[in-house]
Amino acid sequence: MSYEIGMAALNMQFTERVARTEYTDSWEIVRHYAGRDPRHDNTAWRAYQDAVHLDYLWSVDDGPVPWATRGRITDLGHAVYNEDGSDFHASMPSPFTDVEQVLSFNAVDEYGLLNMQELTEYYENSYQQNRRQNPNQVISGGYYKTLVSGAIHIFGFEMMLEALGEDAERFGEEVLEGIFQQTLHHIKAWANTSIEIFMCHDDMVWTEGPFINPTFYRKYIFPRYQQLWQPLKDAGKRVLYTSDGTYDMFYDDIANAGADGFCFEPTNDLEKLVRDYGQTHVIMGGADCRTLTFGTKDDIEAELRPLFALAKPCPGFVFATGNHLPSNIPLENAIYYFDLIEELGKR
Repeated sequence: MSYEIGMAALNMQFTERVARTEYTDSWEIVRHYAGRDPRHDNTAWRAYQDAVHLDYLWSVDDGPVPWATRGRITDLGHAVYNEDGSDFHASMPSPFTDVEQVLSFNAVDEYGLLNMQELTEYYENSYQQNRRQNPNQVISGGYYKTLVSGAIHIFGFEMMLEALGEDAERFGEEVLEGIFQQTLHHIKAWANTSIEIFMCHDDMVWTEGPFINPTFYRKYIFPRYQQLWQPLKDAGKRVLYTSDGTYDMFYDDIANAGADGFCFEPTNDLEKLVRDYGQTHVIMGGADCRTLTFGTKDDIEAELRPLFALAKPCPGFVFATGNHLPSNIPLENAIYYFDLIEELGKR
């Protein structure tokens, strides 16, 4: 039933319960529900997903050949998130040492464009393999480094912000254009596959909100989103949008660009999103991992009850802890959370 519930919700149809997804980084939680260790047995993930009734799995794929093997990027490193610290690696110095190097950068010239037929075949095969491995959940196609995330991946935050401060117009007109053309190439390949749902990821803001003047977004970002999503819309795919951070001031801009749904962290104004788009768009998110990690069971219930009161009248609501289930959530809190979701999610 999970696949059917997921597809119904993503197509704005009411189901017997609120649809669900999770972004799980806690091996302890997976071990508890699957009865096996995901580090040593990949089937543990499927068993966990089925046990807690996940209906959709967030998925993106930026293609078979990383930019790092084709040209310059800035490795920002990775903090410890897994329980054993295996995901840590230190940042590396950026290959971009002055602003002019950033402002003269062209992503198509730097990385080239992969063969379209081969890229389409890669995406179709990747999607079908993912479906076979997770037959009970909806799987999306998707792309991660859309525009701003692409710029961060290439230049790092500091050099990107310096370039924006030096010449925002040139950055928006020229630098983002090369990243846009890279992304459009991949999206056209995805549009030629059999996916039904596409997840567009672009970390264009941070927790406090926009880090660029909002007029920049409306001139250089959102019009390009519309152009990027058009091939997917023409092919009958539904487009969901993800950004970390707080982007609630841009709900209308994202919807007007053509997004069919919003995936978000809990810093965003959920009541406004439900009020304005709860009957027309997918809404994916809800809970805050900080409550699960540091709160009591009473705190968890106090957060979830009003969230599900907002969620149930929305046919396209897909409930999740919007900022991941980290490895330090106490197991007893996680068990209580999933049990409570079973109760509160029934329509």
